Amino acid sequence: MDDLVFGLNMTVIGMGLVFFVLALIWAMLNLLTYVDRPSASGLAPASPAAPTASANPAALSDEEVVAIAVAITAHNAARQRAAAPAQLNSDDQPGSSRWVTAGRARQNQSWQRRR
Repeated sequence: MDDLVFGLNMTVIGMGLVFFVLALIWAMLNLLTYVDRPSASGLAPASPAAPTASANPAALSDEEVVAIAVAITAHNAARQRAAAPAQLNSDDQPGSSRWVTAGRARQNQSWQRRR
């Protein structure tokens, strides 16, 4: 019975010590974020910028609107191409994603030692 009491006592002391240290670390981090916060008096007050004619969507010409739309479409297409590698062997597993297909192709390559 003494062994069980000793074991429970050690468990409570150990877990209490761990939670005390975690609470201490949490308090130190909160103190550091409070001390490291930038002061509001050191910042310059933000002045509102004067609106320009190009900021108004009604002031844009049709050519500018088309150019913006083309740029957005080209940007989205470039992001889509960069999101996943090219599909290597989609005929083997129809319906699988490009990531799965690329991973299978990489796993099927034989291993060679780097030189």
